[in-house]
Amino acid sequence: MFVDEVDIHVEAGSGGRGCLAFRREKFVPRGGPSGGDGGLGGSVYVVASPHTNTLINYRFHPEFSAERGDHGQGSNRTGANGHDLELAVPIGTLVYEKTGDPEHPLSLLVDLAKEGQRVLVAKGGRGGLGNARFATSTNRAPRKVQPGEPGEIKDLRLEMKLLADVGLVGFPNAGKSTLIARISAARPKIADYPFTTLTPNLGVVQLSGDRSFVVADVPGLIEGAHRGLGLGHRFLRHLERTKVLVHLVDVSSGTGRDPVEDFETVRAELDLFDPAFAAKPQLVAANKIDAMDDETRAKNLEKRAKKLKLPFFRISGVSGDGVPALLEAIWKHLAAEREAARAAVELHPR
Repeated sequence: MFVDEVDIHVEAGSGGRGCLAFRREKFVPRGGPSGGDGGLGGSVYVVASPHTNTLINYRFHPEFSAERGDHGQGSNRTGANGHDLELAVPIGTLVYEKTGDPEHPLSLLVDLAKEGQRVLVAKGGRGGLGNARFATSTNRAPRKVQPGEPGEIKDLRLEMKLLADVGLVGFPNAGKSTLIARISAARPKIADYPFTTLTPNLGVVQLSGDRSFVVADVPGLIEGAHRGLGLGHRFLRHLERTKVLVHLVDVSSGTGRDPVEDFETVRAELDLFDPAFAAKPQLVAANKIDAMDDETRAKNLEKRAKKLKLPFFRISGVSGDGVPALLEAIWKHLAAEREAARAAVELHPR
């Protein structure tokens, strides 16, 4: 099961109580106070891990508590600190804190976009002071101690965004799953009857010269997807991290729809969901040319793409025709993006 959004409840450990004790040893008259401090409560951390790719574990186990600190002991012994709790999440997870404010219900704590990134989400409580801490020249036998402070309690929302270089977008049954299966080792469900992908798929594309990039196939979009219609709206956020978008359009006559209208509908839904999508490099791929029985369908789509100054390709995900040229064009955009990123780092090193 692909789970990319969950609500969890976390509680950091409380600090241990300070100890009330006095030294009672032979040959040590008026030994004085000897109560130790309580230990620190364990904290809760969220860690970006490469070993998990879904939040399903948190769907069925949404409550987590770190260990509390031990109480202080006599002979000035401090209680043991509680163990910290680390919650492993997929790389690309956003951690929000629920605020309780109807206008702004969520506050972003961190975007875990890098492997191994670790962030504190709930701090453990401080241990209480034992009575040895309160001894003074005028109060040599204090009976005062402190209780441990409670740990932080928070309600969080975890939202995962896929880390992919390229996003395949299009109507249901446009052939996205077939294409990702051809160009990568991903094996999504593919069949010869109409259905749509229910969860995103990731695939690594290997090109010559030790070149590679990651492609994401998200569920098909329909008109109104940005408002919650269909399945695609749940996964549109997975496209936000992509650097290149590929519009896959079915130009066969099997759908009964017009390819240009399909293309424009998807473009409009992306823009309504997030206008930033328009700034991404975009390519148009007329798919299923092996099953095309009307040349004008592809020609009309090509004219529209050229009017928008978008690269146009004719491909077949089934036979592989035109796919290598499409992949090379994708790599050209990615290489330029990576070079620009490297130049920015060199210009403004940390």
